[in-house]
Amino acid sequence: MPEDRNVNRRMLGMHFTPVEVFHEYIMPQIADRLKDYLWVDMFCGEGNLILPMLEYIDPDERLEFFRKHMMCFDIDGGAVERSIQNARRYGIPPDIAGENIRIRDTLKDYPALDGEYPVFHITNPPYLYLGYIKKQSEAYRHRAYFHGENAGYQDLYQIAMMNDLRHGIDNMIYIVPSNFLFADAGTRKIREDFLTRYRIESCFIFERRIFSFTGTNVMILGFQRSQSPIDKMEFEAMRVNRHIERKRYVLYRENNFRPGNEYQDYVRNNFKPDHPVIRFYLTYDEVIKNPGSNRVVLVDSKDYKHGDYAKETFYVNDDLYDSIRSNPLYVRTVDKGTPEGRSGLYWIADDFDADGVFVKGPTYRTSPIQVFLQPRLTENESRALMAIFNRKLNEMREKSNSDFMTTYKYSDSSAYVRKYLGLKQVREIINTISIDELKGAGAYNGTMP
Repeated sequence: MPEDRNVNRRMLGMHFTPVEVFHEYIMPQIADRLKDYLWVDMFCGEGNLILPMLEYIDPDERLEFFRKHMMCFDIDGGAVERSIQNARRYGIPPDIAGENIRIRDTLKDYPALDGEYPVFHITNPPYLYLGYIKKQSEAYRHRAYFHGENAGYQDLYQIAMMNDLRHGIDNMIYIVPSNFLFADAGTRKIREDFLTRYRIESCFIFERRIFSFTGTNVMILGFQRSQSPIDKMEFEAMRVNRHIERKRYVLYRENNFRPGNEYQDYVRNNFKPDHPVIRFYLTYDEVIKNPGSNRVVLVDSKDYKHGDYAKETFYVNDDLYDSIRSNPLYVRTVDKGTPEGRSGLYWIADDFDADGVFVKGPTYRTSPIQVFLQPRLTENESRALMAIFNRKLNEMREKSNSDFMTTYKYSDSSAYVRKYLGLKQVREIINTISIDELKGAGAYNGTMP
């Protein structure tokens, strides 16, 4: 791919869909309905989610079918031209293809689709997270999409979905990041607004690579508009990895339509009033503002090179020294992809040969994060907390296939699908552990009974 095309793809959030995805996962869902709808792709790229339908149409009927049953749009002129050229492979002349394959910014300018047939939208929309857009000068112009009625949404694909909702589209198949279902804060609003109106009719969750240029895990979701507000939905999903695994999901509005009801029920029903109170992060400013004569070696959570974190030596006062040394645990929020590298609570000295972990500037939630607990725990109680926390976390992961956690970028060499543990979840699990439980476990010198 030429460099300018690669940059354009990245800045527009474009991920071109392999045609095999259509044949294997989408065509079986629509095979008996091809002549019932106007098939539309608002973000068509090279046309691989619409044009392959023509393979299933008699060659003598393809031209008429294309004119009556297909409409494609894309903001990128180069992608539209490639889509028009791809239509030639199915016998559609370029001048006729150009009538139904058009350049258009459908996020901003939704097309009128009134016609003989109802619309069925099949698309792989752009994925571009608002936080990334704000940091990249080339993508900064996309901020305009998130104003007005779109305020509060966090990704371009979410705006695409809401456009369909507002324009009354009844049937859709979307390829979207898996975290549409599995994340928390970044997708909470879109689930609340969208899944109260649309039921999930089909679901393929990909735990392997299908795009060449992104580490984003994706899913194919079939949606159908509901005639009444939805409080609960059930559907069967296919998890696609080295083999296909079927799983039944039940989503509740009260849980924001997020999988992992086992986790939600557990933390809700096992809350302990006398739990330790947790605080996250040791900041660089806190270290600098508390000088003294006590030597501490601290990990710089933002300075990671050659497979290791840099460390710095500081001299701090008695209060901060005692606070750092009496809080020896940190949160690993991101799975490493190895059986022994899962998210959880870990011992700073064991993993880094240091006293603590500091962060300088804006906090990063994917870096190691030191935790501070009240009341202060003994060493044995801290080790007991680490063991109990990790046991509970991993038991819930086993029960739910880690569905309550955010899916992280895949790695082809990972032993399992990597997940992100949110700080909210760390707090919720800590809240299920009582101080008395730690004191009892602490009597075993850190070894769990």
